[in-house]
Amino acid sequence: MSTPVALITGANRGLGKNTALKLAETGVDLIITYRNNADEAHAVVAEIRALGRRAVALKLDVADTRGFADFATVVSKVLASDWQRTQFDYLVNNAGSGLEASIAETTEAQFDDMVNVHLKGVFFLTQKLLPLLADGGRIVNLSSGLARFSYPGRAAYAAVKGGVEVLSRYMAQELGPRGIAVNVVAPGAIATDFGGGVVRDNPAVNAHIASVTALGRAGLPDDIGGAIASLLQPGNRWITGQRIEVSGGMNL
Repeated sequence: MSTPVALITGANRGLGKNTALKLAETGVDLIITYRNNADEAHAVVAEIRALGRRAVALKLDVADTRGFADFATVVSKVLASDWQRTQFDYLVNNAGSGLEASIAETTEAQFDDMVNVHLKGVFFLTQKLLPLLADGGRIVNLSSGLARFSYPGRAAYAAVKGGVEVLSRYMAQELGPRGIAVNVVAPGAIATDFGGGVVRDNPAVNAHIASVTALGRAGLPDDIGGAIASLLQPGNRWITGQRIEVSGGMNL
């Protein structure tokens, strides 16, 4: 049986990086993408290779659908040259950016950016990569606990994440005949540099998150990367169309 290959968007840092490393630890090879910081991405590739796995970093802006066809062509060439195969096994739509603005203050440009990055990008990138995704493969889309509970200032971000959750159920239904399972992982508040690092670096925010979380702390990247890696293991093939919140029981 050939080594599984996963493609993870936005894996040069944060949750995408952690997921890539967790998958590498379980014997999965990686294609990771980055938008701007090539040095970060190549450092992640080096870490993956140090774990004994193959890895490649490719540049991609998930907000710009005009580049998706060319990106798919590059992925096809990389699969042929580095893995001597035509398809990969797992797609993790992770790349994203945050927005904190009230409904009254949110600009149309900010709203469009959230849609382009988190919803339109996920829809059309997945569409372009479907011919390269193996039958029996898996897709994991990233949502947010904010699609279930509400915090002022997160409306636009949360609304498009809600759209991702609906889209994922449709993907699961339409791709089921190919044996492809599609699920959503919805992180709670995680201590990373996301959103300016507010959960990680602001003690008051971190303490508030801990106070409303059943397990008594803010989340860590390992909590999310480990959950995604677990979901992609062979024993989880019968889970599809599900929203799996990984929040430690935030705002139950």
